[in-house]
Amino acid sequence: MNNYVTGAAIKQLREKCGMTQAVLAERIGVSNKAVSKWETGKGLPDVSLLQPLAKELGVSLIELMNGEPIANKNISSNLLRSKFYVCPVCGNVIHCVGAAVISCCGIVLPALEAEEMDEEHGIRVERVEDEHYISLEHPMTKQHYISFLAFVSTDSIRLVKLYPEGDAATRLQLRGGGYIYAYCNRHGLFRLRV
Repeated sequence: MNNYVTGAAIKQLREKCGMTQAVLAERIGVSNKAVSKWETGKGLPDVSLLQPLAKELGVSLIELMNGEPIANKNISSNLLRSKFYVCPVCGNVIHCVGAAVISCCGIVLPALEAEEMDEEHGIRVERVEDEHYISLEHPMTKQHYISFLAFVSTDSIRLVKLYPEGDAATRLQLRGGGYIYAYCNRHGLFRLRV
């Protein structure tokens, strides 16, 4: 685990709930001095207290460990606000419609920030019959490759997982406007508006 609860997070969440240190301490069965020590960085809550602490602070255990509550503001589920997460250990690709706390292989994953296409990661789009052929001139070795290609519009997502030593290409139907995403395992996420 690469994170642990910080005193600043406990204090911020406790104050947001309108609780005093004494009230929080009573609810989880510790002394108010213990809560004070946690908040001032002079101690840490025992692991057995994390679940009750998260419950009293009104957040999930992952949110408590992360230090901030997650609020999904994408209530209309507009797919153009999609977030992608990639596990550096196993290569899992996770797609979310809005804000989330995503964990894989014991690691809390950050949402990938897409950059606009550059020369090294330029995407070519060619129409072939009723589909589009999407390709990149990019190495596809075991050390450096494109992990996935995706097309995201306001109402649909099409994601194709790619593998080293294969082609950095796929065929997709591109209907309406949106973005094509390409994820390079060395340089991150890139996108192209179409």
